[in-house]
Amino acid sequence: MNDERKHLTGREIEKLLAAVKGARHEARDRCLLVMLFRHGLRVSEALALKLNAVDLDGRTLHVTRLKKGLSTTHPLRGDELRLLRAWLKVRAAMTTDTTALFISERRGVLSRKTVWALMRRYGEAAELDIAAHPHMLRHACGFALADQGADTRLIQDYLGHRNIQHTVRYTATNPARFEKLWR
Repeated sequence: MNDERKHLTGREIEKLLAAVKGARHEARDRCLLVMLFRHGLRVSEALALKLNAVDLDGRTLHVTRLKKGLSTTHPLRGDELRLLRAWLKVRAAMTTDTTALFISERRGVLSRKTVWALMRRYGEAAELDIAAHPHMLRHACGFALADQGADTRLIQDYLGHRNIQHTVRYTATNPARFEKLWR
């Protein structure tokens, strides 16, 4: 196994999400994994999301960053809205006092340990060549945005980095940034 790489590739994320199909908590887990990836969330940030952070009508997610990061409001795409609606329908059928977006079978806030375990389990089921952990989805977000040609400052804002040095790792390794040179 290659344990040096700290992110998952797009193909690995597809395989990871495919491994969720038919799982006991499919709606929650698929929604959680997509949100971790698409919004570059740390596990603690995802678990701290409250129901009122999601605006389905406005198609936005308010992300409160930890580690003194910059909090922002992100757009929600169609597939994310479908996943959120599916999970919220399941969640609404569960009686709970918590306003946390992601809850456990016991109706409490999902734990970090559970997220790490489900990520490892789905990674193994997907037969990934790397030991997957949740923070790899945050890094995958940064690399995916860089691969799409997003500006370093935009990625910095999106991920909530206060220091640009935490962001340049995503753009510095992207060969696409040199494509327009020597034409």
